[in-house]
Amino acid sequence: MDQAYRAAAEQSGFVCSGCEENCCRSRFYHYTWLEYFYLLEGFHRLAPEDRRSIRQAAENVRQQDRLETSGADSRPMCPLNLEGRCRLYPHRPMICRLHGIRHKLQRPGKVLLCGPGCETFERLRPVPGEARLDRTPYYRQMAELELKFKNEAGICRKVKMTIAEMILSFDAP
Repeated sequence: MDQAYRAAAEQSGFVCSGCEENCCRSRFYHYTWLEYFYLLEGFHRLAPEDRRSIRQAAENVRQQDRLETSGADSRPMCPLNLEGRCRLYPHRPMICRLHGIRHKLQRPGKVLLCGPGCETFERLRPVPGEARLDRTPYYRQMAELELKFKNEAGICRKVKMTIAEMILSFDAP
């Protein structure tokens, strides 16, 4: 997945550089249990002071989310973001790995979904018809792995948490 993204970004001449219209300000809810536990693994590998710092940032984001209803432009950065970089980059969720460049996704029984890149991508690369990263194989593989994991773990529900909510659900350092 990372290699395919890198290749598509290079083909487009796009480099994600921590812009202000950052995807790290988005309020994503579409995560899997596998991603949740992978994030937890990365979180527990951090030094205690880093975990405390991230938990404080997560609490700040959660408080602002409760107060804010005006949209992503005014949202705070993801609590994992420090100076434009993810502190759990190797453990980041799939949407964080795939976000930013133009993409396509073939959902079962539905028409092909084609999505734009982020605002920065579209501003820098406004070429119509440019190649798109096909997310389909990654979503299929993730769905298969998630189903197997949930069946083996006896989990019957979906994850519906933001990154901040996930972090705050982890045991305190």
